[in-house]
Amino acid sequence: MRGSSIFIFVGMMWVLLIVGGGIVTTILGPISITGYGDLNQMIASGIKAIIAIILVIIWIVILSKMNKWIFHKEIKS
Repeated sequence: MRGSSIFIFVGMMWVLLIVGGGIVTTILGPISITGYGDLNQMIASGIKAIIAIILVIIWIVILSKMNKWIFHKEIKS
């Protein structure tokens, strides 16, 4: 189990990347705003950017918790 911890961590990183990409392309991509004239595209881009940044922060927190859990277990053994 000593060497497999890093593979579990990297595997979870890939899962989060794929899930995040799926969320961004299927949910965030089609978002459009109307009713603000020339600012429609700017407002929609701002909303998408804010949501994407929030997702990145969530992914970092998840990976940080996993990192501590996996490698703390590694250090104990």
